[in-house]
Amino acid sequence: MTLIETDRRSWVAVCHLAVLEPERGVAVLVNGAAVALFRVGDQVLGVSNVDPCSGASVLSRGLVGHTDLGDGPVAYVASPLRKERFDLVTGRGLDVDIDLETWPVRVLDDGWVEVHRGEASPSGNGPETNP
Repeated sequence: MTLIETDRRSWVAVCHLAVLEPERGVAVLVNGAAVALFRVGDQVLGVSNVDPCSGASVLSRGLVGHTDLGDGPVAYVASPLRKERFDLVTGRGLDVDIDLETWPVRVLDDGWVEVHRGEASPSGNGPETNP
């Protein structure tokens, strides 16, 4: 087995980039976990679909917005239930002291979007997740 084959088994194809509407979410199931994917600019970002404040699996239906917290623009999703906002890159709660899990996402040259099969990433979505 080559390193490339091992890498391919670590990722699961979930949809084509053309299916993802800009600034909108879609829910996917990866390894039993509900993941919300968002197309923001030229990135696809993945966070837990479960709202940590209510326990409902609804964040893919949340409102995407942008704010400036002094360090530059931050893309966020606001829960459709209580409107708490979460940074889509880091998962950090902007209005609450609860963070979301983030999932590494990559877009392949042929446009397929893949999510890493492993555990959620505590370090947030970074540019390395969208090669």
